[in-house]
Amino acid sequence: MIVADNETSVDLLYYEAIAHTVVRLVNEKSDEPLTVGVHGDWGAGKSSVLMMVEDAFADRERVLCVRFNGWLFQGYEDAKAVLIETIVEELLRSQSASTRVVNQAKTVLRRVDWMKFARRVGGVAFTAATGVPHPDTLKELYGAASNLVGKSADSITQGDLRSVVEQAGQYLKEAEPETETAPQQMHAFREEFEELLRRADIDRLVVLVDDLDRCLPETAIETLEAIRLFLFVPKAAFVIAADEGMIEYAVRQHFPDLPVAAGPATYARNYLEKLIQVPFRLPSLGYAETRIYIILLLVLNECGEQSDEFQKLVAFARQVLRRPWKGPGLDRNGVAEALGTVPPSVERALDLAYRIAPILTDGARGNPRQVKRFINTMVLRLAIAEERGFGDDLNPTVLAKIMLAERFAPEVYDAIARGSAGTGASEELAELEAVVRGDRQEPKDAEGGKKKDTGSDVALEASALPDWPNLEWAKQWAMIDPSLAEYDLRPYVFVTRDRRSVFGAVTSLGELDELLAKLSGPPLQVRQAAAEVARLPGSEAEQLFDALRAKATVAEDFSEQPAGALGLAVICQHHSFLQPSLIAFLKGLPVSKLGPWAVTGWTNALTSEDVKVEFKTLLSEWAAQDDNKPLQVAAKAARQMGRGGERR
Repeated sequence: MIVADNETSVDLLYYEAIAHTVVRLVNEKSDEPLTVGVHGDWGAGKSSVLMMVEDAFADRERVLCVRFNGWLFQGYEDAKAVLIETIVEELLRSQSASTRVVNQAKTVLRRVDWMKFARRVGGVAFTAATGVPHPDTLKELYGAASNLVGKSADSITQGDLRSVVEQAGQYLKEAEPETETAPQQMHAFREEFEELLRRADIDRLVVLVDDLDRCLPETAIETLEAIRLFLFVPKAAFVIAADEGMIEYAVRQHFPDLPVAAGPATYARNYLEKLIQVPFRLPSLGYAETRIYIILLLVLNECGEQSDEFQKLVAFARQVLRRPWKGPGLDRNGVAEALGTVPPSVERALDLAYRIAPILTDGARGNPRQVKRFINTMVLRLAIAEERGFGDDLNPTVLAKIMLAERFAPEVYDAIARGSAGTGASEELAELEAVVRGDRQEPKDAEGGKKKDTGSDVALEASALPDWPNLEWAKQWAMIDPSLAEYDLRPYVFVTRDRRSVFGAVTSLGELDELLAKLSGPPLQVRQAAAEVARLPGSEAEQLFDALRAKATVAEDFSEQPAGALGLAVICQHHSFLQPSLIAFLKGLPVSKLGPWAVTGWTNALTSEDVKVEFKTLLSEWAAQDDNKPLQVAAKAARQMGRGGERR
């Protein structure tokens, strides 16, 4: 089971306290216009807080709660109009039986239509003045005509477009003289909107604006401007969830000519503070909160949201999260008291959280989404291993430790992958763990007694450590139990192979690395390695073949023989079961870029009769093609000789 990475009303972080504070603030200021900001990084839990606010108002008949996701309406021609229409439509839905509300809503929507047409008329005027139809104007007119005449854009005529322009002009003519200017239009709209709220007879309109920081700058600013200029009226409250940094970026992009700063703060910051009256910033998770969150996610993954274990554990966790600085958090004694016992699922979660929470707290920077993704990825990999039949070979704690390195220190993970490809053990990793855990054998003096620690001993220990840029982090990581030196790491590296291609050409082959280098070298060196190749077991020969084939396949220039091609021939000469794979390699090379080298030199490597037939067929194909003349000539010559020539 994977925990969905979206907003949720299941409160695992006790954000309900923040939501209830927002609700209380809205209730206390019920007659005043109000804007509340819920700030935090992406994945901090802003959307979940909005959902909890919405749930808190669900039973309040005289409070209308409207949810608006700016990101879902990305690409609309007028973000202000979309926001206003969404609010009015929700008022209509909740008050559809009231004729007074319906009539006033039509008036407000008519004003919105006027603003839309006013924008288009500016484009029409430009066209009339210059005689050149602007593409944006045509697009807007086609869209408007589609709405007005009920036709598709393909079937709209010039007459339809003229009708749209005439109606736009009629809207302007019908505007009262005192409301012809833009400020007067805004003032009229505000009065009409306030009247709509009075007729709706509600105590509070609460608009929850979400995902604004995901929008393009223009959409974000238009939405904020709609709140500030049109909708900031009595009884209206807006709760805006957004990352302050992204909104400040949108302000800078939308107003590029503004000075950088005004006094101690930037203009972008001043704009945001002017709009948001009461800011709430979601705090980053500390160690205690991260550990509790990991435990709850693991139990939720294993037992499900409706399980009795999970429900009781969440209730106990909320009590602890009220004062996370006190006590050990979700300790076994507290869990046993709350649940009556410590179920195996909770026991496993407690143990794993204890091991990984310290580093995950710093690495994820207190971001709940990053923690959740880590847990989801780990659970998914364990499920894949189970489906492939080697689930029993994986210890979740070991996998979690390797994933910490994968996520926060790639050089450590790369060392694990390199060292474990052969025997499953990493010498670099074992040395690191031995040093930081104090498992190295203590030096002896001449008489066999313990030798005193000296500066040179300390320097010797330090010099034994790998030269990694993030060595201090690696030391802390190496102290986490269990010690990886005790495990065969190959299944763990395999299940995390999305990090890198650990079994391709870049992978270390352990003791075979030296032979791999010889087979990738010049002809004399390759021939000298033939005796070693002949003594190899089939599995190791196949490993070498795959490594050489991968190296040859990624060559930049196939007009010349790529490194490793000679080695492939030598391996196939002594291990015939790989000869069909050599033919497949040759067939996969790009014909248009292939040099004549591909035609000759395979006589000793291709001993099977079936394989020889396949190679002759390939030669015929190369001889028949016209894209590569040198290859064509060489292939025809080889066919006439009846065999591939000997390699130089």
